[in-house]
Amino acid sequence: QVQLVESGGGVVNPGGSLRLTCAGSGFHLPYYRFGWFRQAPGKEREAVGCIDGDGRSYRGVPIYSASAESRFTISKDYTDNTLHLQIDFLKPEDTAVYFCATDLVLNAGPGCFIDPRKYDRWGQGTQVTVAS
Repeated sequence: QVQLVESGGGVVNPGGSLRLTCAGSGFHLPYYRFGWFRQAPGKEREAVGCIDGDGRSYRGVPIYSASAESRFTISKDYTDNTLHLQIDFLKPEDTAVYFCATDLVLNAGPGCFIDPRKYDRWGQGTQVTVAS
């Protein structure tokens, strides 16, 4: 059974850092493209970035949405089938529920989506609250 579970959220002071994790089960996560999204109260879900799935001769490369800043870093962990979102220098406006998502298309080729409508498998989200 395919499942995505986010973790790593919490309450952090402005200027702090968090490393969010998206754990996949039932499939080999690195082979699939993923997006990271967030949704603040009363706002639409917005993209942070995405990463394409690994192919035979390349490893997925993250891209970030225009609104995302260099404070965000997407990476894969090949040892435990997880995806990470590192957020540094957190700001109060980063407060949101953060989600990972995939379309679970194997061998999709290079490229990923920052449009949440392209994904149909979502985790439950992890809450990030930035407050002093």
